[in-house]
Amino acid sequence: MGCTGPKSVIEVRDGLTFLDLIVIQIENLNNKYGSKVPLVLMNSFNTHDDTQKIVEKYTNSNVDIHTFNQSKYPRIVADEFVPWPSKGKTDKDGWYPPGHGDVFPALMNSGKLDTFLSQGKEYVFVANSDNLGAIVDLTILKHLIQNKNEYCMEVTPKTLADVKGGTLISYEGKVQLLEIAQVPDEHVNEFKSIEKFKIFNTNNLWINLKAIKKLVEADALKMEIIPNPKEVDGVKVLQLETAVGAAIRFFDNAIGANVPRSRFLPVKASSDLLLVQSDLYTLVDGFVIRNKARTNPSNPSIELGPEFKKVANFLSRFKSIPSIVELDSLKVSGDVWFGSSVVLKGKVTVTAKSGVKLEIPDGAVIENKNINGPEDL
Repeated sequence: MGCTGPKSVIEVRDGLTFLDLIVIQIENLNNKYGSKVPLVLMNSFNTHDDTQKIVEKYTNSNVDIHTFNQSKYPRIVADEFVPWPSKGKTDKDGWYPPGHGDVFPALMNSGKLDTFLSQGKEYVFVANSDNLGAIVDLTILKHLIQNKNEYCMEVTPKTLADVKGGTLISYEGKVQLLEIAQVPDEHVNEFKSIEKFKIFNTNNLWINLKAIKKLVEADALKMEIIPNPKEVDGVKVLQLETAVGAAIRFFDNAIGANVPRSRFLPVKASSDLLLVQSDLYTLVDGFVIRNKARTNPSNPSIELGPEFKKVANFLSRFKSIPSIVELDSLKVSGDVWFGSSVVLKGKVTVTAKSGVKLEIPDGAVIENKNINGPEDL
């Protein structure tokens, strides 16, 4: 999305960032129950300094904010299988953060795990900071405590937009996560089928802190290694990563909990940002709530061209975010600019011809139309 710093500081709604919303949510939780639930941010060496500056603004909030750094591993030169720093690449680009599976040892090594255990904390709720649906749910927590579940992965029904998402399987008597990267080519279509694999991992996870300590101390978390090939400064390198969801098989009484889609609202691209900034959602106490005026249970499909990919470009091309409560699908390509108070309904395609700037005028209402030039408006 063209971010130069942590993604969690993108403004989502009403001038509030992902991080603002998370802090408001936890403040409300603490105020309501008289609790002291802290917010813990896992950074990489790339985002640590920026995050330290950003969290200063929450000094007066009713939330203790902790930060810790995940590990730093050397990138591997792909054709030689040697660490890049040993070949003289000693700057930041020679290293990488090894995926979110590193949360367990990093939490332990930072001393935070022991701090929380000494405070009597029992569970951690882990989520991606860009998932606006990942909020504390006491019903899930109560279930885990009553049933002594050390690990819970929130899953939700798969749609055609989620066919690449990891799924839960039963294998060798254990609940395990199966990722698309582990599937042989001849079975990929089967994996993507929403008939056979009906759920996928939201990466909202509830994990028992004592269990984490026990497993990390025993060096028992042997998650699958995911090779992530990259090209940096013209050199082909390998990053060996792990995923936090893959740890499910090492915990006792691990379960998947099928949750509503509302708990999975990630912002991975500017098209997702359009959804959450639009009238499709409202903001209540830091929670992003779906507009009841939308009768279709699924969200519109939105496809924006490369001109909209970076957040700054995306924001500059909309005078205001269009109304999309009655939209089924939107496809935009070329040099397109939207005026204010535009309303989009049904199936809409907007295509600017090569080299031509296409402006959608203020207040335009477009329903079930293909727009290829001003004459179509």
